[in-house]
Amino acid sequence: MCDDSGMTWTVLVVDDHPTFRASARRLLELEGFQVVGEAADGESALRLARELEPGLVLLDVGLPDRSGFEVAEELADARTRVVLISSRAQSDLGRRVRESGALGFISKEQLSGEALLALLDRAA
Repeated sequence: MCDDSGMTWTVLVVDDHPTFRASARRLLELEGFQVVGEAADGESALRLARELEPGLVLLDVGLPDRSGFEVAEELADARTRVVLISSRAQSDLGRRVRESGALGFISKEQLSGEALLALLDRAA
């Protein structure tokens, strides 16, 4: 799981901007994560999360067809863990991050494997 045990986290990257998805994929793969899929909207994210069963969904809060908060709530009962991302600051999003069932939030500019692992460790 990209940690001391030597296992790899599988990740689904969800964002409506192809450039960000490609950048996130490269960054995460360089840091030992296995990106198993990408989605540009909430419906695709839900379908792929159920189909691929990734360990982690990296999910933008602003999607064209529904909010990332809604998608996170729908995935809350799954084994998949969700981390919300946005170019906005967490303080702009209020308590919606906590109420969504997501593990937490990372701003896009602070996205790193280390930041993701810190959230996953805190949740364990």
